[in-house]
Amino acid sequence: MAKERRRAVLELLQRPGNARCADCGAPDPDWASYTLGVFICLSCSGIHRNIPQVSKVKSVRLDAWEEAQVEFMASHGNDAARDAYESKVPPFYYRPTSSDCQLLREQWIRAKYERLEFTHPEKQEPYSAGYREGSLWKRGRDNGQFLSRKFVLTEREGSLKYFNRNDAKEPKAVMKIEHLNATFQPAKIGHPHGLQITYLKDNSTRNIFVYHEDGKVAFPGASDADLVPKLSRNYLKEGYMEKTGPKQTEGFRKRWFTMDDRRLMYFKDPLDAFARGEVFIGSRESGYTVLDGLPPSTQGHHWPHGITIVTPERRFLLACETESEQRAWMEAFRKVVDRPMLPQEYAVEAHFKHKP
Repeated sequence: MAKERRRAVLELLQRPGNARCADCGAPDPDWASYTLGVFICLSCSGIHRNIPQVSKVKSVRLDAWEEAQVEFMASHGNDAARDAYESKVPPFYYRPTSSDCQLLREQWIRAKYERLEFTHPEKQEPYSAGYREGSLWKRGRDNGQFLSRKFVLTEREGSLKYFNRNDAKEPKAVMKIEHLNATFQPAKIGHPHGLQITYLKDNSTRNIFVYHEDGKVAFPGASDADLVPKLSRNYLKEGYMEKTGPKQTEGFRKRWFTMDDRRLMYFKDPLDAFARGEVFIGSRESGYTVLDGLPPSTQGHHWPHGITIVTPERRFLLACETESEQRAWMEAFRKVVDRPMLPQEYAVEAHFKHKP
């Protein structure tokens, strides 16, 4: 009888919507919340265990199932739960994927099932308050120490500011929202709530690294139509590669690379405030392409798996340590090259062409 009940639960995974985790979309979920009626992945099941007053989980394949629990799962499922618990998700709320960090997935799960924010809008955090002020721990550019700094996010001015002292009248930096991106980087920063904020300063990319003990995140709003295109975007790819200089006679040097939309930036250290250089990668129609390997005459690289980025002005020679890293970078570059350029991206390209 126990085997039959377990087999019945396994068969429910074949129903539409149940083949992927209800919370992050990971394929082949092996766990289930038998109080919410959803199938979830191993990673999300750990988050569900932290809210036992709402969700109780079991392994689909290993645990014993009671008849009433099987019937409950059969009468619910991921699609039904999505209709119930996600009926009023704000258009600008970030829906995490299986590749996102623990913090984003935990806040999504808690907002959905514990706080019922997407069932009862009046319970939602003040995401659209238009003004937010508080303290974040910011990493010093030169000494690497994290110190508390006052941050002010204001919709009216369209900016994020930070101050070196709480009583300071003038901000240390003003970051325009239209040129700002924020991504969670817990591994890089060494804190589960670590955030990397990237913005343009004098037409060059600047990074600051911050964290907060509280994992809740909110941004001032605007109309949905204005806000949705400005949502934070994940980097297409990050990691170490080797590169050589423009004459291609210099030795290759190991650098940390970040692919942010069409900007390929490289740093000496992942936590550097400023990029050592940036490369704009346009579309195939505009003369950009990505080639597997390096020219036969190339010398000075230690890593064996090469990539050549061809732009209208020059070629950039890069090398990866492993074949899998090379494939991942090639995929990221080709996604960008295969995408037609937007009108505003031609202005960005022109800026890069005239950069000294």
